[in-house]
Amino acid sequence: MSQELIALTVTAASIGFLHTVFGPDHYLPFIVMSRSQKWSMSRTSLLTFLCGLGHIAGSVILGFVGVGFGLAVNRLEFVESIRGDVAAWLLIGFGLVYFVWGLRRAYKNHPHSHGDILHQHRHPHNHTHNHNDSTETTLDSPKKALTPWVLFIIFVLGPCEPLIPILMYPAAKGNIFGVVMVTAVFGSVTIATMLGIVLVSSFGINLLPLSRMERYTHALAGAAICSCGLAIRFLGL
Repeated sequence: MSQELIALTVTAASIGFLHTVFGPDHYLPFIVMSRSQKWSMSRTSLLTFLCGLGHIAGSVILGFVGVGFGLAVNRLEFVESIRGDVAAWLLIGFGLVYFVWGLRRAYKNHPHSHGDILHQHRHPHNHTHNHNDSTETTLDSPKKALTPWVLFIIFVLGPCEPLIPILMYPAAKGNIFGVVMVTAVFGSVTIATMLGIVLVSSFGINLLPLSRMERYTHALAGAAICSCGLAIRFLGL
């Protein structure tokens, strides 16, 4: 391996790490959704990995198309910027919808008052409320099944802006091994960083005494995802 390729590989690893750490969209959605949806660590890890893989694959495919057709880097970066805007707006929209749905759910689950005596209880305390909970759980199931797919689509559309210039450099010199090496290192570091941040943060959040906020977790998750999309779109994070 040449010194030039070694330097490029180290650069790819460094940029992959920093690009992920300073991009909250790479991990925040998984952290808040894992908490609100009560995903297991293994499920959270799998979804993070698959979304990370889709995230990298979108830019890799675009990069190889650019290499194959001899497109200029600035043209590919223009396409990536459009993809970035689309992904940001999808995060904003998804987060906003989820926030509203979470508030509605929290309102439905608020403590009830009966007569002159105010007491708090959960729905399982009587047969009628059990029926309501069962119906709500049934209605929620499609939403829970749909959420991972929504995140995956958003991440496939989301660009890895630094990858294209790094990928194009060895490709321009006809170094296929260099292209594969740079792509593999950048992708591996990006996904590993995503997994590390998500798992450590999720584990830490699960240790916090948040029982009083439990019924607001969906709304808070939606607000966090929406804020993440806004930060990407308007602050360039």
